[in-house]
Amino acid sequence: MSQQHKTPDGLVIVDKPSGFTSHDVVAKMRGIARTRRVGHAGTLDPMATGVLVLGVERATKLLGHLALTEKEYLGTVRLGQNTVTDDAEGEITSSTDASRVTREAIDTQVAALTGAIMQVPSKVSAIKIDGKRSYARVRGGEEFEIPARPVTVSQFTVYDVREATAEDGTPVVDLVVSVVCSSGTYIRALARDLGAGLGVGGHLTALRRTRVGPYKLDSARTLDQLQEELTVMPIAAAAAAAFPRWDVDEKRARLLLNGVRLDMPAYPEGPVAVFGPDGAFVALVEEHKGKAKSLAVFG
Repeated sequence: MSQQHKTPDGLVIVDKPSGFTSHDVVAKMRGIARTRRVGHAGTLDPMATGVLVLGVERATKLLGHLALTEKEYLGTVRLGQNTVTDDAEGEITSSTDASRVTREAIDTQVAALTGAIMQVPSKVSAIKIDGKRSYARVRGGEEFEIPARPVTVSQFTVYDVREATAEDGTPVVDLVVSVVCSSGTYIRALARDLGAGLGVGGHLTALRRTRVGPYKLDSARTLDQLQEELTVMPIAAAAAAAFPRWDVDEKRARLLLNGVRLDMPAYPEGPVAVFGPDGAFVALVEEHKGKAKSLAVFG
């Protein structure tokens, strides 16, 4: 790929392969885009595949705000086995015959895990407990508890229920599920809690993220495809897709670029993308006491 010109500012929507950490994907993208300024909006576990949003150059300033948007997943939950990591990467800690679990019981537990819930994240995770990563505490053999956190599961759907046999001969049940949820929701913790509620244990065996905010799998590219042709969503288009839009005249645009807090119209809570008269993306702002407070400036 000949790339004499400057790397464009924008988002790259990657279809992450299994076995890669989010950091691995960022490192690979630094090589492809020939810039150190690459970051990601919200991690995916190594086992998981699907949508990982990367920012290149100035678009890295958008990532912290994009990370907070809603996510959508397709996954497989195995009922009848617990693992250390709550997914198929960890060793199995218990096996229970799940063949008597009814669809009615599954639906009842799924309903209990839908809506605004308190969730205890998986212990083998990057969450920091007193400044130390949770997974590091697990590896060190520490006994500790992670406090439950509020998350929102707006949709939790079971598409298929399949009877199966685990490698140790235990009758298990595999569920094909989809989940739409808030940022910070652990799908493997949902799998664990679903199995616990049914009294047989559970873990996640496959996970594919199909959407992050407005960015879907159909606009994602594999690393091999991006190596062939770097597809960057321009920063203005990326902001317009993700945030409410506020169009301003040239004078207001200039004032906002200089950090002046202007009166702004009422918008839903959260960041608002400001565009100048020529359609250029000027800034990301949020309303603070009726005024526009700059979160990041792009003009």
